[in-house]
Amino acid sequence: MARYHARHCPEKGPGGGNLILDEVIGVHGLVVLLQGIVLGIAIAAPVGPIGLLCIRRTLQHGPLMGFFTGFGAAVADTIYGAIAAFGVSAALDFLQGHEIAFQLVGGIFLLVVAIRTFRQKPEDEEREAASAPDTPSFFGGFMTGLSLTLTNPATIMAFIAIFAGFGLGGNLGRVDASTLVAGVFIGASLWWFTLSMGVAAVRHRISDRGLTRLNHCTGVALAAFGLWALGMAVTGMAGWAMG
Repeated sequence: MARYHARHCPEKGPGGGNLILDEVIGVHGLVVLLQGIVLGIAIAAPVGPIGLLCIRRTLQHGPLMGFFTGFGAAVADTIYGAIAAFGVSAALDFLQGHEIAFQLVGGIFLLVVAIRTFRQKPEDEEREAASAPDTPSFFGGFMTGLSLTLTNPATIMAFIAIFAGFGLGGNLGRVDASTLVAGVFIGASLWWFTLSMGVAAVRHRISDRGLTRLNHCTGVALAAFGLWALGMAVTGMAGWAMG
């Protein structure tokens, strides 16, 4: 009788729940979380404006400054990831309908950052740090990463494409969507932490001349990203005018 009961009656937990079902749900939640972490890393890892700024600021101001710059991007990635995961159609329509405006703002912002980066000299920043130890602020770095990522509509499009490729998106339940978004945040934050700490580990091997070259290369690359965004905006406006 006891053998029949063990075979045909689900094992109950302390609260009367099904232990096997609870275990399956727990494993499923872990899988969704890991998917989110992978997605977060995949979105953050490609070298772009934020990656270049994270590397530069880590070398010149330390790993925390680099991390907070990337952390701002991680928060923006999480916001866009939530929009894609929960299938918020109104937000998606707004982003797609104002894509040109986002490209214009993002392109101009990138050009401003590019010019400041290109002209910056290591000795100037050392004097600035000595005279004002609390600048540049971590909040400023965070806001730079956040604003640059939020004004890049390609981020949300990348999320939509990746979610579609993994068979994810608006068909997720609220619990799974929340878990996936949490994973995106963890993955993106983990990437920026790893990058900033890795760059800081080799900081002592780079001379002031090397930092100056890095500033010039980063400035040129950021300007290229900015010009590309402005070019896309101009192309979009021309197509809208002709249509």
